[in-house]
Amino acid sequence: MSRPDVVIVGAGMVGAACAYYAARNGLRVTVLDRASVAGGTTGAGEGNVLVSDRQPGPEMDLTLCSLRLWREIGDELGRGPIELEPKGGLVVASTPESLSALRELAARQRRAGVEAVEVAAGDLSRYEPHLAPGLAGGVHYPQDMQVQPMLAAARLLAASGATVHCGVEVRGIERDAAGGVAAVVTGAGDRIGTRTVVNAAGVWGGQVAALAGAHLPVAPRRGFILVTEPLSSASAAARGVVGPIRHKVYSADYVSTVVSDDAALQTSTVVESTRAGTVLIGSSRERVGFDRSYPLPVLRRLATQAVALFPFLAEVSVLRTYLGFRPYLPDHLPAIGPDPKVPGLYHACGHEGAGIGLAPATGALIAAQLTGGEPPVDPYPFRPERFG
Repeated sequence: MSRPDVVIVGAGMVGAACAYYAARNGLRVTVLDRASVAGGTTGAGEGNVLVSDRQPGPEMDLTLCSLRLWREIGDELGRGPIELEPKGGLVVASTPESLSALRELAARQRRAGVEAVEVAAGDLSRYEPHLAPGLAGGVHYPQDMQVQPMLAAARLLAASGATVHCGVEVRGIERDAAGGVAAVVTGAGDRIGTRTVVNAAGVWGGQVAALAGAHLPVAPRRGFILVTEPLSSASAAARGVVGPIRHKVYSADYVSTVVSDDAALQTSTVVESTRAGTVLIGSSRERVGFDRSYPLPVLRRLATQAVALFPFLAEVSVLRTYLGFRPYLPDHLPAIGPDPKVPGLYHACGHEGAGIGLAPATGALIAAQLTGGEPPVDPYPFRPERFG
């Protein structure tokens, strides 16, 4: 393998975005992944590009930057090939109390630059005709988008021109006499000389950091997605099934589960259609390590909550379910930037469930740090040294 300017560990969405922007800044990039492109958390995600679930603050700044960059990526790569859809989001509240909290959040988001339109209970059906009756109201977020994450990661890597090696596990990160990065060692015994490594390994980011003698407290947070039959199928039509669902629709309590520190199981209703006509149903969060079992009660709860929001889904079959692990950091902010103890090691992980949406701004920020360019957002809140 030739000597690159930077080796990126991880070929998920964040690693692909880092490669894309680093290459655009003139760097020779090699990407390594022990599995495949988008073979980890990226391939198990819904493709969310959301501003609706962000609290005002540093992550909101990163989100708004990413929304702009996603639109630029769509213009460059084509929205169709990556299935980038500006479908908008609809957050609904079931009680007056939850509606009041949702309105307060929307007001703070608007002050931060977010488009948030209050929707009265009687107007919800104009946005989603098949919503359950009796909801208290909601907020429409026209900036919310969705992308097909596996397609997007693959096309970003292809557009970057980076050298990509899949099925290559990183077993070591060598350091020189001054303590800086000197080389990456693979499971096959290959040694790739480089002065710079970007840790974009997602839920395995802590393990990659440890290879260089660094510390990053990334933990996995498990979540499940149900996938229905295509609503356009003949069997669904014969049962009088309607569709598609126009927006990404979720209950107001979803925002609180995103920022919760609770390790126990939490679920909230998230429902949306895909271009293929299927419906994705989530979401759940729990910290159970890398447990890959499928507890039936959790899946039942997700299905029950979805039917409560869209009653017609009771007549729809679930084709499959899959799980993924979100890379969780204790303060719910990703680590983006140089490691304080290992010169040449940069971290770009810990985005939890927002990695798809935040990938472009993360990649642009890493590229700016690698080349001494102007950062697109303030990097200070995301500095890895905040964990000691």
